[in-house]
Amino acid sequence: MELREEVHKEMVLLRERTPDIKGSVAATVDGLTIACDHVTDGGEQVAALASALLAMSRRMMILAGRGDLEETLISGTAGHAAFYAAGPTIVLTVLAEPGANLGLLRLEGRKTASMVAAVAQQGRNS
Repeated sequence: MELREEVHKEMVLLRERTPDIKGSVAATVDGLTIACDHVTDGGEQVAALASALLAMSRRMMILAGRGDLEETLISGTAGHAAFYAAGPTIVLTVLAEPGANLGLLRLEGRKTASMVAAVAQQGRNS
């Protein structure tokens, strides 16, 4: 199965496991969209901004001496956006509803990012 299809499959599973999650976008660290799940408008812009935010967040962790980046979480009046490094080449953005269980969002987001990283690594090794 192609990388895009495998990544999309993991994103669908994430949404199905976690009812507060309404969509996700996977992108390269260069800002190119790999897959979108339930993000109707702006998927390309989300991908571009997510790659920039990932780079900035990684740099902040280095400057602050706080170890490797695990996630960046942004909360707003209409919900949350969480960003995860999925290996060295992919960023996963997860969109959740207001009032979402943030512990579950973090747990499932990290799990999916790990699965996406494994899919990408497997593709590079094939």
